[in-house]
Amino acid sequence: MATFAALFLILYTLSVATTVEPSPSPDLVRSSCLHATFPKVCVTSLTLYKGPVTTPRELAQAAIKVSISRASKASDFLSGLQKEANKREIGAMKDCASQISDSVDDLRKTLGELKQLRRGTFRWQMSNAETWVSAALTNEDTCLDGFKEIEGRVRSDVKKKITNVAKVTSNALYLINRLDHP
Repeated sequence: MATFAALFLILYTLSVATTVEPSPSPDLVRSSCLHATFPKVCVTSLTLYKGPVTTPRELAQAAIKVSISRASKASDFLSGLQKEANKREIGAMKDCASQISDSVDDLRKTLGELKQLRRGTFRWQMSNAETWVSAALTNEDTCLDGFKEIEGRVRSDVKKKITNVAKVTSNALYLINRLDHP
């Protein structure tokens, strides 16, 4: 019985150890992020990314996934913040949440396109990806525009969250622009 328990423990430990996703290569991340718009944010966000990343294309996909995650978290944040906001702030947050939702949609389309890159349609697909990420950035910027006439903590909290989303999205666009083949 003790032998069975020991064997089970060893097999369980091995299965757990093999399901851990590797992080991207620090060298790939550093060299790719070197000239990004926000290099420190680029390195930090992609070094923390959990998943197999060994090529610039996979790194661009990881950057889009990070953007989607941050935008989704910002949307959740906006929903929670509405509970303690005044009428004017709630209006701005609803508009912002709509913009962020559009950003997430654009980023998801981009991720789908990057996963399907082909030689014959590469330039067209890259144009689509670049357009959608640019639209996501515009949506994030438009979100912040709704808070220009609002003062206080809500504005500063939203600005901080959305600016973070915009930085990782900008870096994702940079990494996409660096791709030169499928």
